[in-house]
Amino acid sequence: MHHPRSRLRRIARPMAGLRSWARSGELGLVGLALMVGVASGVLAAAMSGAARWLHTLFGPGVVHGLLSAVRDADPLRLLLLPAAGGLLLGLLNLAVARRRPRVPVDPIEANALHGGRMSLWDGAVVAVQNILSNGFGASVGLEAGYTQAGGGVASRLGMLFGLRRGDLRILVGCGAAGAIAAAFDAPLTGAFYAFELVIGTYAIAALAPVVTSAVAATLVARLLHGQTYFVQPGGVPAPGWDGYALALLLGLLCGAVAIALMRGVGAIEAVMKRAVPWAALRPAVGGLGVGILALLSPGVLSAGHGALHIAFNTEGPMRAVLLLLVLKALASALSLGAGFRGGLFFASLLLGALLGKLFAVLPPLLGLPLVDPLLLAVVGMSAFGTAVIGAPLAMTFLALESTGNFAISGAVLTGVTVAGLLVRRAFGYSFATWRFHLRGETIRSAHDIGWLRDLTVGRLMRRDVRTIRADTRLSSFRRDFALGSTERVVALDEAGRYAGIVLVADAHAVAEEGTVASLLRLKDQALLPNMNAKQAMAIFDAAEVESLAVLDGLDSRKVIGLVTASHLLRRYGEELGKRRQEEVGLV
Repeated sequence: MHHPRSRLRRIARPMAGLRSWARSGELGLVGLALMVGVASGVLAAAMSGAARWLHTLFGPGVVHGLLSAVRDADPLRLLLLPAAGGLLLGLLNLAVARRRPRVPVDPIEANALHGGRMSLWDGAVVAVQNILSNGFGASVGLEAGYTQAGGGVASRLGMLFGLRRGDLRILVGCGAAGAIAAAFDAPLTGAFYAFELVIGTYAIAALAPVVTSAVAATLVARLLHGQTYFVQPGGVPAPGWDGYALALLLGLLCGAVAIALMRGVGAIEAVMKRAVPWAALRPAVGGLGVGILALLSPGVLSAGHGALHIAFNTEGPMRAVLLLLVLKALASALSLGAGFRGGLFFASLLLGALLGKLFAVLPPLLGLPLVDPLLLAVVGMSAFGTAVIGAPLAMTFLALESTGNFAISGAVLTGVTVAGLLVRRAFGYSFATWRFHLRGETIRSAHDIGWLRDLTVGRLMRRDVRTIRADTRLSSFRRDFALGSTERVVALDEAGRYAGIVLVADAHAVAEEGTVASLLRLKDQALLPNMNAKQAMAIFDAAEVESLAVLDGLDSRKVIGLVTASHLLRRYGEELGKRRQEEVGLV
């Protein structure tokens, strides 16, 4: 019989070789991206199927999972099922909080702050929360669960193979790309969603793995019949000059309404926290509100796939379109503000399409030629999605992949560019980064700044600090510290706390006698070990000095190290260079 250790060694050797191959270059990363794409497609199909099964609770009027197009549903079910889902979600949140009381890290935050490190547990929790929310009719989409699950699998796989920080970030982007591609049957949309939102930049080195994952996930979802958000407007005419002009104005309108919607989510969340102190009950209260809105129009329920299908393929009175627009915006803000788990991705597409159809009545009122409402609905869908999600190219590709008509690309690009520009200048956040802002986080994209937070003063400082009492006579100081022995000495008061810094040259330049205290500099300027390099550089610039002491705290003022500006700048430059090389694929 073979010894267990020898069997382990035989298993470890090929695993080590596989890890080495995965880390060796682009081909290894593409291989991992293929596995991530397959997993993302399976997860998206499974989550979609689970949510559609829950939709059947609303009655036989739900066909093919199109909950927002339900007809002849029992009013009592419409009213109470969202609240029941909220109650279940609240109980789940209580159970999760007892086991792991922290906010899940989503792919954008993971890539911005943690070098692509995500938790499988977070992915499972968010997926279940999202399925419950969407399945019981809350006005949220499943895209948050898709990307969380796909990113979590990608991150765990990358850590298993020991990927470098830059490659791990790309692989997390592959998970998100696969998730969105499978959700919309749109691989280009998924790929550029990953580039713009999750990776934070476009690089040639990332193209092959991201596209591989997106295509693989799309094919797997088709194979499993896991269609989730199929957007098919039908025949959209090519725009003329008037179409471009209206697309520009519609982009401005979509940007303004999107800002109001995002602020509304934050306002409702603040009101809910004050009105309902018990966090576990807020989803139930919000669900009851959604149920009341559903009695007025079932189109507010769930992501809104059925309502978008109706908006694209049927004509109706503008009063009904306006009513659904207002109710859907209110239901989405109420759902998210009450604590339901999900996103505004698909809701933004529906709201934009409705806004575009409403906008189509403007030209005849102004005596201008009539523009096809379907064209403006597609432009509005992409422009509003850009304003909320913050991915203009992804939204443009969604319009092209869903219509198959590249003649509309100019008008769509006009709308998304204007909408994105307005939101960036007037608001400064996408919905994801706005949520980060509300909880006190400062990131505005997935661009990697986590390394900067890790590059702290505590890691950069020298610990071999030469110190002296501030009441020491200058003659004694000159005897102990000859010119050239060191540049500076940290002075301490009688209690051993930081008092300032004295330059050796200054002590040797004065002729009169006295104490070190008369030559102290930087008495009130010092660094703390948890400051990052950027914060430290700002203090160096303000003080205009070469070195600063590091204290363990502002109260105790115990000296634990010393940092020089030259060393800080050199290390910052080295790390910045590494990140730039990773982004362009040179490492």
